[in-house]
Amino acid sequence: MLEIWRAGGANFGASAREAQAIEAQGWDGQMFMDSQCLSADPWAHMGVWASATEKLKLSTGVTNPLTRNLAVTAGAAVTVQAISAGRAVLGIGRGDSAHAYLGHAPMGTRQFERALVHLQTLLSGGEIPFGEYGPSGDAPPLAALHLGERPEAVRLNWMPQSLAKVPLDVAATGPKVIAMGARLAERVTFSVGASRERLGWALGTARAAQEEGTHPPSYGAQIVVVCDTDPEAAMDAAMLIAPPLARFQVIEGRQVGPQDAEAARNLEAVRKGYDMTRHSDMSGADRIAGGSLSAQFVRDFAVVGNPDQVTRHLLDLVAMGIERFVVVGPGLYPGERSAAQDALFTCEVMPALRKSAGWPMAEGD
Repeated sequence: MLEIWRAGGANFGASAREAQAIEAQGWDGQMFMDSQCLSADPWAHMGVWASATEKLKLSTGVTNPLTRNLAVTAGAAVTVQAISAGRAVLGIGRGDSAHAYLGHAPMGTRQFERALVHLQTLLSGGEIPFGEYGPSGDAPPLAALHLGERPEAVRLNWMPQSLAKVPLDVAATGPKVIAMGARLAERVTFSVGASRERLGWALGTARAAQEEGTHPPSYGAQIVVVCDTDPEAAMDAAMLIAPPLARFQVIEGRQVGPQDAEAARNLEAVRKGYDMTRHSDMSGADRIAGGSLSAQFVRDFAVVGNPDQVTRHLLDLVAMGIERFVVVGPGLYPGERSAAQDALFTCEVMPALRKSAGWPMAEGD
């Protein structure tokens, strides 16, 4: 069944009233940014929202294996799972602003794959011998203690056996992470753009990596959505919002995904112009905008148009195999125009998607 999630932005409060309002609008899930220097703690937020809602799913959007010990992350996810009666999702990636503001680049793919394997073991109630788990910091090993008996493995000993497993959701841009997510996780959320070509490439890469005889993961897409009856206003907004997601294609210097000369030129402008020091208020794209990006490029990385156009675009992606949208836009940008765009999406696009994609209709629709 199709799911529509709100992307996570910089959070500074944990209002139960806001949680209930988001649930009442019909959203399926809310993500919470995990970036310790730019946003308040996501797990604390998720605990408040889990207690204040009944149906809304909750996920980190996203955490990473560096800034938190994997056992700490798994324990937090299982805690939210218990509080919410099974509505937690563990969203994880290689690290973005949480790493950058500590002086680090994204984690290497080999280490990331190992982290995914360990997380799945912990979330499933298994244990990992200390020798396989590796060091957790600068403290001496436990063997330095002179005790009769000592633990020998990492395991969530307190986790209730009756609790449903927390699904792992891998945020993926490049082919290596897409492939490992398809093999190792219950969910993969692509951050590759919004066009049929780019998402078709991501889906093809993931499906090729799926192991025969295993249940395929749920495939989602993190995409910018700007819904406005004024085409010019919609494009102006998308021109500012699309670069933060497009930069994932070039964050490590080389371009990934489908390419042509126009995409290459625009992505190079994103790579050179994005200001990570202004990432928290999503204004890091100001230097790039103002005509340096082409309208077609922006449309490749954002769904832009009136409610009918946005609905048709999203349904096209559903027909390709996208089962979940993480929508960047609603709630992240202040101003009257932004509020009007958000209202168009929640009041017109979401009900249309429910009707066309097999969602159960909300009461009053």
